[in-house]
Amino acid sequence: MGLTEQLKGKILKGNLITREEALLLYDEPLEDVCQAADEIRRFFCKNKFDICTIINGKSGRCSENCKYCAQSAYYHTTAEEYPLLDTEEIVRQARYNAERGVLRYSIVTSGKCLNDTEINQMCEAIRAIRANVGIEVCVSFGLLTEEQFRKVKEAGATRVHNNLETSRRNFPNVCTTHTFEDKVWAIQAAKAAGLEVCSGGIMGLGETVEDRIDMAFTLREIGIKSIPVNMLNPIPGTPYEQNERLTVDDMKRIVAVYRFILPDAAIRLAGGRGLMEDKGEGCFCAGANAAISGDMLTTAGYTIETDMEMLRRLGYQAVL
Repeated sequence: MGLTEQLKGKILKGNLITREEALLLYDEPLEDVCQAADEIRRFFCKNKFDICTIINGKSGRCSENCKYCAQSAYYHTTAEEYPLLDTEEIVRQARYNAERGVLRYSIVTSGKCLNDTEINQMCEAIRAIRANVGIEVCVSFGLLTEEQFRKVKEAGATRVHNNLETSRRNFPNVCTTHTFEDKVWAIQAAKAAGLEVCSGGIMGLGETVEDRIDMAFTLREIGIKSIPVNMLNPIPGTPYEQNERLTVDDMKRIVAVYRFILPDAAIRLAGGRGLMEDKGEGCFCAGANAAISGDMLTTAGYTIETDMEMLRRLGYQAVL
């Protein structure tokens, strides 16, 4: 029996693989790893699929210097700039998404964190969505305190998004205006406030295979069950504009190995999916079972209708 089958059997018996095993698995034949990952996904998650959409609630002039981001004030890009959207527009787009079968809607804002006035404004929008639209609300408001997260939860949000982005070792190569530990602290504050947490990272930042594996193990250690896997879209004007774009096979291998490490998680294809020739379909047969649909903040996404048709064709069911 080969390594892939051995590790699959270990996981199906309820055990977890080690970092060393994950590194060995990464070099196993791609199709074997993908097929086994899909079996693990079916065993733990059945045909459940978590599909969400996002709204760019505040855009541009971000104080942070994340090298991948078009919204950073440090770089000259064509990203649109605007302050917080009003409640009416946020609710309008929530209703649009709900009418198309989306069950989860996330408000994402630029900047290290919203201030208290902005949080109050967003809480008003969250309450309006919950009162008028049948959709779950997620938020990505930056590095908030536990008290601020509690306020957001009381308004009706159920999940917070806060990506680690990469491994602890590689993080200083990606951003220096805040730290990996700041990210972990905010995630723990959100969990302490009673919120679910969605956290993952971006592939193609110049990280090593070890960095990819280490980030997955950090996510496992802190108990994350919703994990966005983004593929870098090298945006002109950012320091990573010349980074080599990953391939579909690269992404299939990453999500498949992540499924071995995080067998019962929602592994979510997120930004960069539109760069893949198959729009991520191969990854949804290799362990991924969640996605962000619609537009991706500063880059074009995919239509909700197209994604829903793909899910039906692959035998998935959209659920919370």
